[in-house]
Amino acid sequence: MIETRAAPRGPEILFSDASIAVCVKPVGADSQNDMPALLRAMLGGEAYCVHRLDRSVGGVMVYARNRAAAAALSSAIAGGAFQKEYLAICAGCPDAPDGEMRDLLYHDAAKNKTYVVKRTRKGVREAVLDYRVLDRLSDCALVAVRLHTGRSHQIRVQLASRGMPLLGDAKYGSAVRTCPLTLWAHTLAFPHPVSGEPLRFSAPPPSIEPWIRYEMRGEADA
Repeated sequence: MIETRAAPRGPEILFSDASIAVCVKPVGADSQNDMPALLRAMLGGEAYCVHRLDRSVGGVMVYARNRAAAAALSSAIAGGAFQKEYLAICAGCPDAPDGEMRDLLYHDAAKNKTYVVKRTRKGVREAVLDYRVLDRLSDCALVAVRLHTGRSHQIRVQLASRGMPLLGDAKYGSAVRTCPLTLWAHTLAFPHPVSGEPLRFSAPPPSIEPWIRYEMRGEADA
């Protein structure tokens, strides 16, 4: 049996020059395969993937347009010069309006699932994020998240492990299965790979349920 899927919708270009293309990845597009092909068709020339978003997550990404820029962006990521901010809607609400979550995570590649574990061993890595509650509605909350580490499924598993799975996230225990995964890459800040100029780009989540129910209250900019 041949598996088929709909062709991904094209990305929105936020900025491009000879070195980089900053875009909004649509939900459903693969960041390593679909997106470079779509960008090549839209802009011409090559597009190199230097960071990833899950297929089920949309939002702001940057792609390198040549190998030198790809190397410089990869070096900036490794050096902690990238800032990534997300919006998420979770079941329940954190006890404090803002704070830090710090865990040890193990990613099972065979199951493509990440677990919070108690002690270090091979394959276990520390995961750190800051969060801020932006709005609360009924028994769910809109949360801004800033990542300090980039582990597989990090936001999803760290919130779920505290009894607050993201809406639509069946993999990590959400009881809500009637909406897409409510995680959006809202803001990306990084130095330009050639000039070193600090750049910052943001894009709002789609105007669909359940995002439209919440007040962004400054979104993730604070």
